[in-house]
Amino acid sequence: MKLISTPEDTPRFQQLLGDGSQWGISIQYAVQPSPDGLAQAFIIGKEFIGQDSCALVLGDNIFYGHDLAEMTQKATKLEQGATVFAYPVSDPERYGVVEFNAQGQAVSLEEKPKAPKSRYAVTGLYFYDNRVVDIAAKLKPSPRGELEITDVNRVYLESGDLQVEVMGRGIAWLDTGTHDSLLEASMFIETIEKRQGLKIACPEEVAYRMQYIDAAQLDNLANKYIKNGYGQYLKQVLTEQVY
Repeated sequence: MKLISTPEDTPRFQQLLGDGSQWGISIQYAVQPSPDGLAQAFIIGKEFIGQDSCALVLGDNIFYGHDLAEMTQKATKLEQGATVFAYPVSDPERYGVVEFNAQGQAVSLEEKPKAPKSRYAVTGLYFYDNRVVDIAAKLKPSPRGELEITDVNRVYLESGDLQVEVMGRGIAWLDTGTHDSLLEASMFIETIEKRQGLKIACPEEVAYRMQYIDAAQLDNLANKYIKNGYGQYLKQVLTEQVY
């Protein structure tokens, strides 16, 4: 995994996440010197991507839902093209917006339109084949002075290689890019965790469930936090059967 952040925030992420080995994964870091657009991530991460397909997720986006794993796993298996996800919102003018025809096929994409053609926003989760590296390199900055991810998606759309999957009511997409939306996301997470007694996006638990680490490794991680509720939760994960 390659984490791209600002010069100021990158050291904080490194301190918090390390190299990922404690979770059985590898995390590398790169700096985006200035906010020149999301698509610049593929230019900065070119060597990391190599000849592989790749995925991009925005750091201020939160996804939660039962079918999410199945949807993303399906996207990773796509050998050619790109997959993005659309979600109905009340304020589509804040996002890249996808327009569908009567058959449910995507026909246009617009970045932050003043008059949206639909209320379906493209979420901050994208899957691409290796062509994305060259596509991003050939982009010209938008009037905002940025390399727009919508322009990348439009290239795939125009070549007939863009899959747009609509996230239904069973999935929550939270964009924490404003103070209000950050508060809403915090309240949502708190409600779910209190009601179910489960942690959302607990990296130790995810790594264990995905078999990146074993029970002994999870137990060692839990012992680091054993004096607080987080460590006690990890201990509970070790003894609880998943249905």
